[in-house]
Amino acid sequence: MDYKKEEIKEYFDDFISDYFEQQDPEWIKDNKDDLHYHAFNTDYYIIGTYKAKQWLGDMAFDVINFIKEYEQFNFGEVYTDLSDPEKVVNMYVYIVGEEIVSDYLNQSEEVA
Repeated sequence: MDYKKEEIKEYFDDFISDYFEQQDPEWIKDNKDDLHYHAFNTDYYIIGTYKAKQWLGDMAFDVINFIKEYEQFNFGEVYTDLSDPEKVVNMYVYIVGEEIVSDYLNQSEEVA
């Protein structure tokens, strides 16, 4: 699912830029296994129910189904509270973030 993937990628690109500007650039190389965690799990992407509902728009049920399938496949059950728009958005961003970080790391390895 590619819903708002470009927006999420821009968020990740900003995260990477901030790390290169504020931290030691070697941190990313040394902590590539934790990169997804730090980019997508240490803070909320969207805060607030209203903002989350606006962000989901008419794709809410598609996003919920995407999360359900992901969690059932990976964990055998659904853990996300699918009645909470804020939790739905943030879990969706977390899942899409896995692919974005993987693509980033693969590109980094090709360049190196």
